[in-house]
Amino acid sequence: MTRIVLILICLVSVCTTTGRAQDVLGRDGSGAPLVWVQIEAKPSLLEARDAAQRYAATLPEVGGFTLGNGWYAIALGPYRRDEAERVLRDYRRDGRIARDSYIARRSAYQRQFWPVGASLEESSAPATDDRADAVGGRPDVTPDETPREARASEARLTREDRFELQKALTWTGVYDGSIDAAFGRGTRAAMARWQRENGFEATGVLTTSQRANLLRDFTAVLDGLGLERIVDRATGIALKLPSDVVDFARYAPPFAHFDPVGDLDARVLLISLSGDRTSLNGLYEVMQSLEIVPETGPRSLDRDGFTLVGEGALEISHTRVWLRDGEIKGFTLIWPVGDEERRNRVLQEMLESFDWLPGTLDPAEGNASAQRIDLVAGLEVRRPRLTRSGFYVDDGGTVLTTADAVRGCGRITIDQVHEAGIALIDEGLGVAVLRPEARLAPARVATFQDRTPRLASDVAVAGYSYGGVLGGPTVTFGQVSDLEGLNGEPHMKRLTLAALEGDAGGPVLDQGGSVLGMLLAHRMDNRSLPEDVSFAATNGALQDILTRGGIMARRTSEAGMMSAEALTDRANAMTVLVSCWD
Repeated sequence: MTRIVLILICLVSVCTTTGRAQDVLGRDGSGAPLVWVQIEAKPSLLEARDAAQRYAATLPEVGGFTLGNGWYAIALGPYRRDEAERVLRDYRRDGRIARDSYIARRSAYQRQFWPVGASLEESSAPATDDRADAVGGRPDVTPDETPREARASEARLTREDRFELQKALTWTGVYDGSIDAAFGRGTRAAMARWQRENGFEATGVLTTSQRANLLRDFTAVLDGLGLERIVDRATGIALKLPSDVVDFARYAPPFAHFDPVGDLDARVLLISLSGDRTSLNGLYEVMQSLEIVPETGPRSLDRDGFTLVGEGALEISHTRVWLRDGEIKGFTLIWPVGDEERRNRVLQEMLESFDWLPGTLDPAEGNASAQRIDLVAGLEVRRPRLTRSGFYVDDGGTVLTTADAVRGCGRITIDQVHEAGIALIDEGLGVAVLRPEARLAPARVATFQDRTPRLASDVAVAGYSYGGVLGGPTVTFGQVSDLEGLNGEPHMKRLTLAALEGDAGGPVLDQGGSVLGMLLAHRMDNRSLPEDVSFAATNGALQDILTRGGIMARRTSEAGMMSAEALTDRANAMTVLVSCWD
């Protein structure tokens, strides 16, 4: 069912009032419960009102109701069960309602928002022709006050009352001016527009009941969230939180975690630490590495704070942080996708209520929380799906790596920072060429050795054996065992060297620091090999691939001898971490 918002209508052409006396409990004269025909649903009140008004232009007795969870309903009725079945059948056939319309019970509906001033109990009263006016079935709404009386009642509003009215007008989409409690020309125009859209005379001055209707709709979005002000002395923060949705769970500096307590998978972090602009910049970078901040979405950093919005497939996170007098404070709101109206309202309430109290979160608070290399203050760090090694082959930062490192990636990074694209891939050899999106300046570029290595000669492989956990590549030493593969492949060398999976793609170097080839990923058709058996692509095969990619490889035929320390430094300077991200 794609529509879940309800509108209540009794259609004159198929309904009669005879024998349909109904009480406020929504039952007919025999005591049987009345039902409705649900025809549409909208995820925002503004859209639902527009839909209700559109239906009311051609059908009588249109009503709108809140369903909870940010949805609003439009339905026809109420009817006895047999009448509802006939209405459903006839109006589906005539194309006047959607094919997925269905019969719903009264218990599905909460507060009524259309027609303005109606209630659910009133909608259970008999439907008669004189309840709709001659223009499209719209209700005949009589103002509760004259314009003069409305101005008099408006004059008694407090400044806070006027703020709330402007906020409500902004929320409905009719006002985009300042929230300043001053009812100037822009506010008056917004009031008139709201009156027109809701079937009232557009005087530009809201009556007492009109203000009540507007504010009731404005606050109804927050029903069931338990929005209340909390004071957290440990973080030095006070603000409004949806207490029926989240509750305090633990401290893990610089965060106070508020985890979900109901069916809604929402979370809140309070952020609190001492620091300066350098600390603020560091927090900005760290936050973007967390799973709770998806990589897509607007973000900005300035001298006194930052904003991060992460838009994922299942949830949206909004982080707002400020720096003031050596203290950094803020919050992150994480909310499920598809509930934008409530998320925006909760976010607005949190921003407006945020209060700066003395002190920041003690770094020792909650120090018994889990300690893992992939956790930051109890939060999962965003990790790539797969990592391999690679090495620079030209001055612009082009990288050679393994083909398996770049298959099916949403994006590819070099050293987790630089975005890269696939310039060339050779599936037969299992080699890929990557080009960074922005030109780089490598500290060292590979020089390929033209001389054929001797059997049993010493070699070294540089690679990110542990996927970057150690912060840099490691160097593993071994020997050349054969100048071809196990099946006589001329483009491969066999090495006696205990490499790990993450080392694949790393350069194989001789004792003088020149590149003899690239370490390949193991592909042995599910057969197990001894731990110290590895394979490398030969220079001839690699240089052919680079030539196809328009890259002129650096070459040498000079032999040399370097210390293990110097060889390690040279290998590390050219070796990079290649990461594949979903």
